Amino acid sequence: MTSEQTIMSKDMESVIATKIIGLISDTHIPSRANALPREVFTIFQNVDYIIHAGDIVELSVIDELEQIAPVLAVYGNMDNPEVKNVLPNLNSLKILDRKIGVIHNPNILYGMGHMRELTKENGFDVLVYGHTHNAHIKWEENILYINPGSPTSPSPLLNKPSVALLKITKDKITPEITNI
Repeated sequence: MTSEQTIMSKDMESVIATKIIGLISDTHIPSRANALPREVFTIFQNVDYIIHAGDIVELSVIDELEQIAPVLAVYGNMDNPEVKNVLPNLNSLKILDRKIGVIHNPNILYGMGHMRELTKENGFDVLVYGHTHNAHIKWEENILYINPGSPTSPSPLLNKPSVALLKITKDKITPEITNI
């Protein structure tokens, strides 16, 4: 009888311990689009979780995204009362010892002050936000601030429809904006 042994390098450990989170915001369905673009389902096909940063408008969008992966969401300023009664204004999720917060409108138009406060008060490593319809990635003192943009109604200033992916390992967070 032979004995088998599996040897795993440290590089393999980080591959195994990778989580992928799909980020989406400002879908505005059905007020600005009839449905989520099919590309969203293709881009999110291998994600472990989805975070929606508000302006969902109809809860059916969450149901549709949950066919792919569990969804963490918040309400936005354009969401109807049904959505606002079900979802919080601020939410969070911990993945591989990284705390990810999500809010729709962190008052970004008035600068980074409120966002910095939120991350400090809540111990966030990442803050996902929406509202501007403008995809954006900003690192500040090892904190990631990320807006995935909008897959259905991008900001009119040269932006394309977009979503984002976060790849998280024990040692690293890698954000990526994907145009649709």
